[in-house]
Amino acid sequence: MAQNSRPGAVRKKKKGPVVGSGGQRRKGLEGRGPTPKAEDRVYHKAYKVKQAAARKQQNQPRRPQRSGTGPIKEDLVTGRNSVLEALRGGVPAKTLFIASKIEVDDRVKDILQLCAERQVPTLEASRGELDRLSADAIHQGVVLQVPPYEYQDADELAASLMRGADQGHPPLLVAADGITDPRNLGAIIRSVSAFAGDGVILPERRSAGVTATAWKTSSGAAARVPVAKATNLTRTLENCKKQGYFVVGLDGGGDMSLPQLELATEPLVVVVGSEGKGLSRLVTEHCDAIVSIPIESAMESLNASMAVGITLYEIARRRAGA
Repeated sequence: MAQNSRPGAVRKKKKGPVVGSGGQRRKGLEGRGPTPKAEDRVYHKAYKVKQAAARKQQNQPRRPQRSGTGPIKEDLVTGRNSVLEALRGGVPAKTLFIASKIEVDDRVKDILQLCAERQVPTLEASRGELDRLSADAIHQGVVLQVPPYEYQDADELAASLMRGADQGHPPLLVAADGITDPRNLGAIIRSVSAFAGDGVILPERRSAGVTATAWKTSSGAAARVPVAKATNLTRTLENCKKQGYFVVGLDGGGDMSLPQLELATEPLVVVVGSEGKGLSRLVTEHCDAIVSIPIESAMESLNASMAVGITLYEIARRRAGA
C-alpha cells in the first residue's frame, strides 16, 4: 500500500452535475437587450464628446432668471403720448407701470396726475421689466394696463331695446361683419354714439374687439355705447328680424341708393362688411335691403367707418323730419 506524502490528508472527489449544464447554456442563449446608443457606450468617441459638452455646460455661469410669468396677456397701451391720450379719452385703466428712473417731462406729470385723480394703481418697474411686460414694444418708460372689455349678449341687447322702444326713437343697431381693424371699430362706435345709435354687434370670430386702440379711437364713446358679441351673426340677424327689426346691408352694388331708404324710421340693424371683402354671402342673404352710398365713379369704395357715419347721419335726418 502506497504511503501518502501528507499524513492525515484525505483525497476528496468533487461530484459535478450528473445531468445538464447547470443552467449555463440557457443563460448564454438569453438576449442582452437593445444595442445602446453610441453616446452611451463608454468606449465610443461619441461618449467622450457628450461628456465634454456636459462639463462645458456645467462650468458656464447661469443667467439670472427674470421674475414674473412673462408678458401681460391683457391689452396694453405703451408710450407717453398714447398713454396720455388714452387716459384723457376715458379709457378704463387697471394699472400704470412706470420706469423707476424715468426722465419726468410734462407728459409724465400729466399721466401721474390723471392716474391719481382716477385712483389708478401706479407701480415702479425697471426698464428690463417693462420690456418684458410689453413684449419689447416701444414704451418710453410708461405702460398702461387696460382691463378686458365686458361684452353683452347680442340677442339679449336687441330684445331689451325692442321692449323699451318708444315711437319717437325706434332701436338702431350697427352690426360689423368681419371688421378687423380696431381703429375702424372705434370710429364706428363713435359714429353710433354721435347719431343716437343704441349699440354695436360683433361676431365672436374674425373680428376686432374693443381694445385700447378702439377705446382711444372712439374718444370715450365706448363707455356709453354697449357692444355685444354674437356667436353666429346670421342667426342673430334672423332673430332680430323675428323681433321686428329690419336688416339693411351696406354695399357698393346695392339694390337702392341711401337717399331712397324708406326703412329709416323703422327699427333697424345696419350691417357693414369687412374692409376688403365687404358683406359675406350668408349675411347678404339675410338682409331686407342692400343700400349703396352714391359716390364719384373715380372712387372705388368708402372706408367702413365712414360709410357707417354717412348712413347713420341720413337715418338720423329722416327720423328727425318724420
